[in-house]
Amino acid sequence: MSPPANDGPFPPASPGGGLFSGTTARGGAAEQVSDAAWLAAMLDVEAALAVAQARIGLVPAEVPAALAAACRPGLYDPAELGRAAARTGNPVIPLVAALRERVDPGLRRFVHYGATSQDVNDTAAMLLARRALEPILEDLSACAGACARLAAGHRGTVMIGRTVLQHAVPITFGLKAALWLSALDGARTGLTRVPLPVQYGGAAGTLSVLGDRGHEVPPLLAAELGLAETVVPWHTDRGPVARLACALGVSAGTLAKIANDVKLLAQTEVAEVAEPTGPGRGTSSAMPHKRNPVGSMSVLACVQRIPGLVASILGGMVAEHERAAGPWQAEWETLGELLRLTGSAAAWLREVLEGLTVDAGRMRANLDLTRGLPMAERVVAGLGGTPGARQAVDAACARAVDEGLSLREALLAAPGIALSAEEIDAALDPAGALGSADTFVDRALAAHHNGTGAGP
Repeated sequence: MSPPANDGPFPPASPGGGLFSGTTARGGAAEQVSDAAWLAAMLDVEAALAVAQARIGLVPAEVPAALAAACRPGLYDPAELGRAAARTGNPVIPLVAALRERVDPGLRRFVHYGATSQDVNDTAAMLLARRALEPILEDLSACAGACARLAAGHRGTVMIGRTVLQHAVPITFGLKAALWLSALDGARTGLTRVPLPVQYGGAAGTLSVLGDRGHEVPPLLAAELGLAETVVPWHTDRGPVARLACALGVSAGTLAKIANDVKLLAQTEVAEVAEPTGPGRGTSSAMPHKRNPVGSMSVLACVQRIPGLVASILGGMVAEHERAAGPWQAEWETLGELLRLTGSAAAWLREVLEGLTVDAGRMRANLDLTRGLPMAERVVAGLGGTPGARQAVDAACARAVDEGLSLREALLAAPGIALSAEEIDAALDPAGALGSADTFVDRALAAHHNGTGAGP
């Protein structure tokens, strides 16, 4: 049975918008990868190409003005271009045809001069990425700033460290935030270092239409668009897109790691941090008492799809000869999705971190509930090289767990523990077992404030 026609009161959903956009299209990147943004970027490339060529006399001086007048996005319908692209394989071909119709017949041959559709599509993709990265980098920077404030403000806030989801040894929340900070600085640095080059190679990478002067155009085009220069055309060298995708993947993974920590720390039985509150935020449709960590779970929902998108881009590097049939075309929406989802995750985490509530009292209470057991390693160290020290402490820990004792009680009653009550108390003091935590916080903050923070 055929599905009913969409003739009801609801418009069809659009990719990246509508019903789920509040979660997956948050922040400024979503607008920069919309259909309208893609169209604007393609038109910007066509106009800039005419300017670059006119500067060295490859096209008549009046061509740039004619192209600028024709390259107004409002003159074109992205949906109509999309329908036409189904016949031609990409939207640049119908766009160029429409552009030529709006230019004086005597100048039409200079529209898209010497270029192939992939030149425009690839350069537009890099231009689009540069524009979308601006809000992403701004949100990443704000996330890092929030982490720096948390690290500095909680350098003395002792909490239990957790490894393999089990209690480990004491750390500080300041150290945890410093680790977040270092990772964010590294992710942001990685994104800023990805080159976004122009593409201009013509039909098969030779620019033969321009004779022996084609190589003069890419540097001028790059300068006009604010993109990187290229040594040679990269039609089937998909490294530029792949490097961008991988950097976005690293950034997204960093955002998700922090969101995952916040989610776990905000669990009811842990309650060491809490996300920002507001009218209706985090409510349940069934349970009035709940306050779900909507920010963290939205970050994780966005990032869940990103590894697959990165893999798709990497798979597209296996291109055929001088022009790919399929792999390149698969990049278009994939890259847009990567930018949109990473941008949404960054915007969500920014809100979470800037409004995060830290309960230092609960952190200490949770640490105290461990009855001193996480300090066992320090007790062993306090015993030095005494034969059987580890075995004696192991036995004391086992007795404490089995009988519900504190480790202090078990140690005082244990044979083979050659420590006084005062020495045991000193060994069990979490504040004395923080090692270089304070130094690592200082290092992360210094690297961040000096602009040298690039992760490990």
